[in-house]
Amino acid sequence: MDIVKIEKKQTLSREEAAHQLRAIADELASGNGILMERDGLRVTVNLPDEVTMEVEVEIEHDEREFEITLSW
Repeated sequence: MDIVKIEKKQTLSREEAAHQLRAIADELASGNGILMERDGLRVTVNLPDEVTMEVEVEIEHDEREFEITLSW
């Protein structure tokens, strides 16, 4: 199977980021998979009924990072 990697990085307002997180959560809850789209490439990632979720907070000097990872 070919390896596919789509990354998306953008600057958003807090409200826009919350809207996108809600959309991802709705897709996750629907059971239909999560759709990722970038540069004309559309990939739907199907998830099993159970996933492993990792939440990480990293603080370094003036930079903060909050990361959520789903894996299975």
